[in-house]
Amino acid sequence: MFPLGTVLLPGQALPLHVFESRYRALTADCLARDRELGIVLIERGHEVGGGDTRFSVGTLARIVRAAELPDGRSLIVAVGSARVGIRRWLGEDPYPSAEVEVLEEPPAPPDDRDRREELHRALARVLALRTELGEPVPRGARPLDDPSLAAYEAATVAGMGPLDAQRLLELDDPGARLDAVRAWLEEEAEVLGFRLSRP
Repeated sequence: MFPLGTVLLPGQALPLHVFESRYRALTADCLARDRELGIVLIERGHEVGGGDTRFSVGTLARIVRAAELPDGRSLIVAVGSARVGIRRWLGEDPYPSAEVEVLEEPPAPPDDRDRREELHRALARVLALRTELGEPVPRGARPLDDPSLAAYEAATVAGMGPLDAQRLLELDDPGARLDAVRAWLEEEAEVLGFRLSRP
């Protein structure tokens, strides 16, 4: 397990600079086995040094790129593949490990297509407002076509913060996820619109 100050959502790529000795060991073991590891958000505490408290839902990830630097540090890219629930923590030596279960995805709701279209409109509005404000916006975002990933993709493109992303990760219902991200985007659009209206 790799506790971090950020959330990795399924389908999202996360570049990591691995420098702490225990996570060097974790990376080496993962690369020697199936290249999989768990990413979990730190609830209280810090990434370096241990002694932190972690959330109970995280993400199973696969290392898709890795490069070891001459001094033993590594640069890796991990991609989230599934939500996992942490059943229990097993220890910290040589690195944090846990017993986890993959959280199964229920089927998409019957009105999934309509919800995704509403989500897409809300995302487009936020990105347009940010462009008007001169803020950077991501280019080449993937279309929100995959029912199981649409909410995560929109949250990633919109730059949702870690606590909101964690709440999203903890939702079991795909429809509720779409609604949660759309509501977040609508609130963001209001804030951006207010900023744009100020002289």
